[in-house]
Amino acid sequence: MTNATSTKPPAPTHRAESGTGKAPSAKKEIRALSGLAHISLVVWALATAGPLIWVVLASFKSNTEIFLGKPFALPEHFSFDTYANAWTEAHVGRYFLNSVFVVLLSTAGTMLFGSMAAYVLARYRFFGNRFIYYMFVSGLAFPTFMALVPLFFILKGLGLINTFTGLILVYIAYSLPFTVFFLAAFFKTLPNEIAEAATMDGASHTRQFFQIMLPMARSGLVSITIFNIVGQWNQYLLPVVIMQGAGADSKWVLTQGIANISTSAGYHAEWSTLFAALTLAILPMIVMYAIFQRQIQAGLTAGAVK
Repeated sequence: MTNATSTKPPAPTHRAESGTGKAPSAKKEIRALSGLAHISLVVWALATAGPLIWVVLASFKSNTEIFLGKPFALPEHFSFDTYANAWTEAHVGRYFLNSVFVVLLSTAGTMLFGSMAAYVLARYRFFGNRFIYYMFVSGLAFPTFMALVPLFFILKGLGLINTFTGLILVYIAYSLPFTVFFLAAFFKTLPNEIAEAATMDGASHTRQFFQIMLPMARSGLVSITIFNIVGQWNQYLLPVVIMQGAGADSKWVLTQGIANISTSAGYHAEWSTLFAALTLAILPMIVMYAIFQRQIQAGLTAGAVK
């Protein structure tokens, strides 16, 4: 009797053993994929940052050092004479200030009109709401170069060719589709309770927008503002079409000025001056992104988190 009750069947251990056998292999696969991801990121970082670093170093070199010396070595002497020549003799300073003026006004107009349109389309229901929204979104699929010819004749008829006003208005129209598309989705994530409470307190629609909703959408506004600044700063086709005619060279933006430096001198170009101009065009965008990096990431992920 005692022997019968004391004997127990052996516990099945094959499942536990099989489970512990799969865990190390799964961890190895995860580590392998993680290692490949890190290697890919390193290669991508080198491919992106390498040319930028080379341009900055080449801006301190002479033509002889760039082509006949060691092109990937450090410059023999770090001198800012090339930057001074680019700023004054190559008129990069004038082009730089023109770009700053145009981009500041066009970005301000884009954010003002784009945020108001996106807020109305996202928060109010009326006849034609979806049609207007899809008209804005369809602008994302319309190539810029297809509109250059009709755009030129429209501006010419309005007397806006070779004017900052025409370029600023075109920049605003060019940036509105993505701005409305991005901010409309962002405004939809904002809570309705706060707007309803403001309405109960007697706040008008304008006051709700500027004093309540815009501060709540700060992260999204910062993100799309940076995108618009970078896109308008790097624009080349639109200024070439619009800024032409008598005295147009005094109104050129930075991209036009740099292109003129590289094409006008031909084989006798002072390449260090060209690279100095490129550095002056690149560094402001890098510095701005470094400063607002967290705000950009917060704006891009805010909708997903909520």
